[in-house]
Amino acid sequence: MDGGEAIVEAFRNLGVDYVMSSPGSEWGSLWEALARQQVEGKDGPEYLSCWHETLAVNLAAGYTAVTGRMQAVVLHAGVGLLQGSIGIHGAQQAEYPMLVLSGESLTYGDQAGFDPGAQWVQSLSVVGGPNRFIDPLVKFGQQATSPATLYETIVRAGELAQQAPAGPTYVNVPIETMLQPWTPPALLRKALPPGRPRPSDADIEQVARLLVTARSPAVTTENIGRDPDGMAALLDLAELLGMPVVEGAVADYVNFPKDHPLHQGFKFDPLRDEVDVVLLVRTRVPWYPPGNRPTAATTIALDESPYKPFMVYQNLQADRVLTGDAVASLRLLADRVRALGVDAKLVAERRARFAARHKARMDALQAERDKTAATGPIDPLRFCEIMNRIVPDNAIYVDETITHRRMFQPHLMWRRPQGYFRAPSGLGQGIGMALGVKLAKPKNPVIAMLGDGSFLYNPVTQGLAYSMEAGLPVLFIVCNNRGYVAMKNNQLSYYPDGVGKRHGVYLGEPIKAPDYGELVRPFGGYGRKAETVEEIEPAFRDCLAAVEGGRTAVLNLVLTR
Repeated sequence: MDGGEAIVEAFRNLGVDYVMSSPGSEWGSLWEALARQQVEGKDGPEYLSCWHETLAVNLAAGYTAVTGRMQAVVLHAGVGLLQGSIGIHGAQQAEYPMLVLSGESLTYGDQAGFDPGAQWVQSLSVVGGPNRFIDPLVKFGQQATSPATLYETIVRAGELAQQAPAGPTYVNVPIETMLQPWTPPALLRKALPPGRPRPSDADIEQVARLLVTARSPAVTTENIGRDPDGMAALLDLAELLGMPVVEGAVADYVNFPKDHPLHQGFKFDPLRDEVDVVLLVRTRVPWYPPGNRPTAATTIALDESPYKPFMVYQNLQADRVLTGDAVASLRLLADRVRALGVDAKLVAERRARFAARHKARMDALQAERDKTAATGPIDPLRFCEIMNRIVPDNAIYVDETITHRRMFQPHLMWRRPQGYFRAPSGLGQGIGMALGVKLAKPKNPVIAMLGDGSFLYNPVTQGLAYSMEAGLPVLFIVCNNRGYVAMKNNQLSYYPDGVGKRHGVYLGEPIKAPDYGELVRPFGGYGRKAETVEEIEPAFRDCLAAVEGGRTAVLNLVLTR
């Protein structure tokens, strides 16, 4: 056995299900070890040979977003890290644990009897090592220094990736290290699951008393829905106190049922002047501008790691911090609130007040949708109205829209735990993210919505082809407004009466693209175009039927704005 076996054994002991890879020319030892695993019928991770580095990283991210389990990504040298770096950055921002490996040569052909290939001296090597490319995007980066330390280095990197704040870690494994004989250590320890610390009883007591005695408490959250149990725990505490819940403008998950009377939308400003206690649950930027907090309220940040080391600027202005497992903390708070007792009359008044506001808000949203034309060209809100009626209850949305996100977020009625995932920061990750979600949830229809500009940032050919090859059929809806509208809006925001406005000159418009539905056909997928309201439902149902039959589908949805 050599270093390849050490790597696979480390993956086994870390509980890795898949090795997502866009392979290069240095991983022969790993492939041999995985082939041995297959021939000998041993348990271990399955190797997925993807078509692009970003796709491999995002496949891992999507799978982890659903399951919570860390996966391994194997890339090619420093150039593979550069190709995958947008996904690694996204995993850092989303706090997805991920174990990333790449390799290099240390001898460049000058070691007698060993030829790594001329490419390493010609073009692949990086002065200072590939860590220089990736260090800002990972929690931990290290070269495996010898066969003796290879196994433990990878296990340690995997354990670090899962500790709060979770995120990607990196190990550089030189070819020469992989090819050396490896003898398993006498004590081949099993990797430990991440610890789940909880706040002290004294801190729980103080916050529970603040909530019980508050006149008008509120919650804002971005990411408690990352865990299905987190949504249930927040629902329990909110109902117990009659406490309104605002989801953050950059919410990455379904955090609270949109149809619940205590759901107050995605903007905190309407509550700003009346709240006296605010619970910030897994929230990085609770309000914007960052210093625009409620001046008369006590704020409590509840998170595994409230202060994010990967953020350049974060102005929580929290008065108290509950550091520890967020789901456990919410449950402990609910238990203590019950023990202390609540003012039933005050809670009932809050419930009624916010239920009335919720109804008024939902009625206003419905009125917005009702104003759009029921025939002819497709307004985005009319699309939402139809989707709310025809999308199956078990469907999962993956969102990589920009302009349309502000419309879809309040108007599309996803409400189930894990019914919605926002693609990580940095355009070009939606296709891979959707495929990773499908890998984790093969029985659920996955609907990925991408703006036409966002779609073009993705590895489109590789993603569509891989989805068919891997048996991961997804419905991709390209929300096509024929331009980079974010560019136009930005130009107009700075120059409302400028040259662009006066002469109708906006760079980035129009996008002269093909019919997006045709792009999937060469790979055996199903393509469709919808340009009128009347075409939406039949086109969607035909695409969904194709997906249920095992074919990836692309719906080119032409929108008016």
